[in-house]
Amino acid sequence: MPYNQDLANRVLGMLWPEPTLEQKRMFGGMAFMLQGNLACCVLNDDLIVRVPRDEYAATLDIPHVREMDYSGRPMRGWVLVGSDATDADEHLAEWVRYGATTALALPPK
Repeated sequence: MPYNQDLANRVLGMLWPEPTLEQKRMFGGMAFMLQGNLACCVLNDDLIVRVPRDEYAATLDIPHVREMDYSGRPMRGWVLVGSDATDADEHLAEWVRYGATTALALPPK
């Protein structure tokens, strides 16, 4: 299934005009990079979000959030946020901001 382009456009609008913003095809979806670090990615109808590793376990307790398991094992520091948690712009903005803040806290690549 192709990634949800409407969701990707909404994410792009929330990250614009961050000067280091880059879009890139990744995981079969559309990724959004800040300072060369992946902040979030639209995959199908879900949003992959980068989270601080020390907040990973607690983030999994949030409704509609699950492990990012792309290669057969969970990827710590990444979560999949289901569409029920991103339908409203205010909720999507919170997740996008969370991923962006986490990515921008890392050293630039």
